[in-house]
Amino acid sequence: MARFCVILPAAGASRRFGDQHTKKQYASLEGRAVWLHTAERFLNRPDVVQTILVIAPEDKELFQRKFAPDVAFLGIRVVTGGATRAESVRRGLEQVPEEATHVCVHDAVRPCLAEAWVDRVFQKAEQTGAALLAVPVADTLKRVEDQRVLQTVSRGGLWAAQTPQVFEKQLLQDAYARLQDQQVTDDAQVVELAGGKVHVVPGSPLNLKITTRDDLKLAQAVLKVLPRPRPQGPAHPFAGDDLWR
Repeated sequence: MARFCVILPAAGASRRFGDQHTKKQYASLEGRAVWLHTAERFLNRPDVVQTILVIAPEDKELFQRKFAPDVAFLGIRVVTGGATRAESVRRGLEQVPEEATHVCVHDAVRPCLAEAWVDRVFQKAEQTGAALLAVPVADTLKRVEDQRVLQTVSRGGLWAAQTPQVFEKQLLQDAYARLQDQQVTDDAQVVELAGGKVHVVPGSPLNLKITTRDDLKLAQAVLKVLPRPRPQGPAHPFAGDDLWR
């Protein structure tokens, strides 16, 4: 049986969120921090052996003050990230336990995740070695420079990548070991650069990534319509009566 370690990168600067006082990963969503909503989508899964949250070094004091009880109860491992997303994931990989066979990387600011989507991408990664959620591009695409359209780009064969992105542990570790100075935007690209093949599992537009405060409002609405995960363990004492809403 495959055993998964989940890495949640949460070390971003949150420049586009539009709040000088709160980063998007710590913003309140239905009364709890965004990252907590995200983490709880994995914590009660019997196939997940460890959840690792990667935070920015400058957030350590604030994080400890606000979230130490959550981390202690939920058994989350917290590590500090680097200057780039790739460096943050690399530091998370250093903490993956021996018993894990696969690594799942999921944006800490994608809290609107259905259990069925996780099941599908986990199964595909177990079968093929590397898989990610993605959705076909539906909009007409324009190449723009200085707010002027240069050309219309065909959307044929184009998919918008999401997370989770899931890999055999050794495959991802080897790919990161070979990564040099290339600018990468997700972990699938790291594996691609190392010559690996990544398979696509159809995702959902509801699996949105919170970037702006408007996205936070959308996420609040989406959480109300997503199916609840099957509870496997004790309720979280800091989350109120309903862990998932």
